[in-house]
Amino acid sequence: MSTMVRRLQSAALAGGAAVAAALGYYTTLDVQKKFELASAAGPLLRSIDAEEAHRIGILAAKWGLFPRETRSDPDCLRLQLWGRTFPNPIGLAAGFDKDAEAVKGLLGLGLGFMEVGSVTPKPQPGNDKPRVFRLQELKAIINRYGFNSAGADAVAHHLETFWKRVEHHPDDKPGVLGVNLGKNKLSEDAADDYAIGLMKLGKYADFVVINVSSPNTPGLRALQGRKQLQDLVTFVKQTRDNLDWGPGGPPPLLVKIAPDVSDSDKADIAAVVAATQVDGLVVGNTTISRPGGGSCRKAASFTAERSTEAAAAVLGSGRALASRSLATLAAHAIG
Repeated sequence: MSTMVRRLQSAALAGGAAVAAALGYYTTLDVQKKFELASAAGPLLRSIDAEEAHRIGILAAKWGLFPRETRSDPDCLRLQLWGRTFPNPIGLAAGFDKDAEAVKGLLGLGLGFMEVGSVTPKPQPGNDKPRVFRLQELKAIINRYGFNSAGADAVAHHLETFWKRVEHHPDDKPGVLGVNLGKNKLSEDAADDYAIGLMKLGKYADFVVINVSSPNTPGLRALQGRKQLQDLVTFVKQTRDNLDWGPGGPPPLLVKIAPDVSDSDKADIAAVVAATQVDGLVVGNTTISRPGGGSCRKAASFTAERSTEAAAAVLGSGRALASRSLATLAAHAIG
């Protein structure tokens, strides 16, 4: 055996022993220390490609490497909505666990609810890479994933596996689980796409969200127009109401809207909600606008240099989106 092979074997054994020791130490920590240790990994993750960091996060949650919250929420945080109990109002939006790979690990963080998706009926790769960029100065990201999805059948398999585990271990699902539905990029019948998603995935959901507001799918936001939205929601709602859901009844149906809609659009959306009697709105999605300031001029330049698609200049999350989303939420609030 060559010296090089022996060295590689020794390095592998040493690395394995170090990992085993680290995991052994991790298991001895209390809950708070585990969360602090996980948070300390943030700078390391932010030093690598944004999409790769996202994928590492999904795998860590999937493999049980995230800390699990074992402390009970105060009773004052508990909410009752649609006959579901939310242990607290803090949730994880769709877009992180797109294919329902890590539901147990993510809900275990102490979330009151989460959404998986957006899920398209057929698998699709989304936009070309690179498609996620950090804006450190704004504490935000530019996101142009483009509904990359494993497809409804794959997600149904993941969710079915999860629910079978919950039957034997109810604590694996401490919060409420929503499924966010999208349309395929090349589909000519959006309503049919959402109905297919509902029929395949609705039975696994505590609530279902129709996402008509992602700026990364061509033509999708046009579905927020009054007639288009009313026709779409009416069709999907009728599909839901015509299915047999058993004793638990159908999942609540919500519509996810953009934070960039005009005042007239807000009035139209409110009219559709009243006319169709959907169960709620999710406010809101990513924004195609950028607030003023030098940092945002830098962001605009950054986007222009790295993107060839008009829909790519999207602030996916962070402080830059908060005020706009809150204003849209206030406009649709029902007293």
